[in-house]
This record gives sequence, structure tokens and C-alpha cells, in this order.
Amino acid sequence: MTDSVVSSFWGPVTSTVELCEENYAHSSYIAEFYNTISNVPCILLALIGLINALRQRFEKRFSVLHISNMILAIGSMIFHGTLQHVLQQSDETPMVWEMLLYIYVLYSPDWHYRSTMPTFLFLYGAAFAVVHSLVRFRIGFKVHYIILCLLCIPRMYKYYIQTKERAAKRLAKLYVATILLGTLCWLFDRIFCKKLSHWYINPQGHAWWHVLMGFNSYFANTFLMFCRAQQLGWQPQVVHLFGFFPYVKIQKPKKQE
Repeated sequence: MTDSVVSSFWGPVTSTVELCEENYAHSSYIAEFYNTISNVPCILLALIGLINALRQRFEKRFSVLHISNMILAIGSMIFHGTLQHVLQQSDETPMVWEMLLYIYVLYSPDWHYRSTMPTFLFLYGAAFAVVHSLVRFRIGFKVHYIILCLLCIPRMYKYYIQTKERAAKRLAKLYVATILLGTLCWLFDRIFCKKLSHWYINPQGHAWWHVLMGFNSYFANTFLMFCRAQQLGWQPQVVHLFGFFPYVKIQKPKKQE
């Protein structure tokens, strides 16, 4: 087997996005090693959240939300492991679907026409998937994703100011802190890529973005679970596993159990 084949098991890079990590530096089967394995914490955190949601019988929307986090992380692993354009959709399309799901979870409690919101969001997500598979978005995808994220901020802030529990507010603050720090890592990796490539050790800013966004999703989900349980009168508490890892514990009225 020639060196060119060994160094690029999946063939030439065809993705429209290539991050600041040397391709096939650690394995002939993984294009971007650190950007691939850095998705593992997100999968584990989403699994923990899913188990908690199922064990305490939260609404199904939260189970779906945790599963979507896992799907996104797996899709990201597939993309960064291959850097193929056809598999780029396994990363970017679930990003949009996940944000649409967050919009539903955030706004649906006060939406009077309950069937219209999930129908519209489903059709929007399906249409985006079709268009995105045919058109190579670059800046347009990033702008679209940022707009979806910004739509979530007013509602998250409303929940924050309505919540009196300090532990729940701390979750919201951790959510903000991780997304800000993760964004700085992402920008650092993108802006200073040429300089970083000459460093003896690459700090792998995009890999840290994956790790921080895994925690960001977990903190967001846990905070939303607390707020929803509060709306339903389930007496939620933020408790800590092993004294530091937060999750929501509820106590439903007997007639709801």
C-alpha cells in the first residue's frame, strides 16, 4: 500500500470546512484525530441526561433533546473522522435540527396553537436538510445557525429571571460561561490557524470547542428540565452526584405518578 493511500484512507478531502489540525497525523483511519475523539464527552453527558430523564419520567421532549445531542456528536465524529462532503451533512444538519428542537422546548409551553409549532419546525428542518444536501453553504450556514441560536436567548433569559433557585441559576451561568469560552476556542483556532501550525504543540481549539459545547448542552438541558418541572409543580431540586456533578431531582404529586 502506498504512503498516499495510507495517509488518506477515506480519499481526498472534499468537505467545505477543514479545521486547524493536521490530517491523518495519528491514524490512517481518522482524518482529524482530536476533533473526532473530543465528541466523546458530549455523548457521555447526553447519555447521563437521557438516563435521568427516563428514570424520573420527564416529558418525552427532553429524552428527544438528549438523544439529539448524542446524534449531533456522533455525526460530528463521522465528519471529522473522514472530512468527506457527503458526511459533512451528518454534522451540520443535526446542528440545525437540534436548535429547532431547543426552540420548541423553550417556546412550546406558552404556544396556544400547539400543533402548529411542531409541524412548522418539522417541515422547516426537513426542507433545510434537502436544500443543504444540494447546496454547499459556507458563510450562509454559519449565519443561519447563529440566528437560530439568537432566537433562544430571550426565552432562556426569561426563564433565568423567573427562577429563584440559586443552584438552577448557577446552571444557567455555566451554560453562558461554556458557550463563551467555547466560542473563544473556536475563534482562536480559526483566526490563528497559520501560526498554530508552526507551534510545537497545537492547542486544538476546535477540539476544546467540542468538549465545552458538550458541557454547554448538558447544562442547558438540565436548566430547562428544572424550569419545566417547576412549571408543572414537580418540586425540582438541583442535586449533585459525587458532590459536584449537577442533575435535576423531582418529586411529582402522587396523582401524577
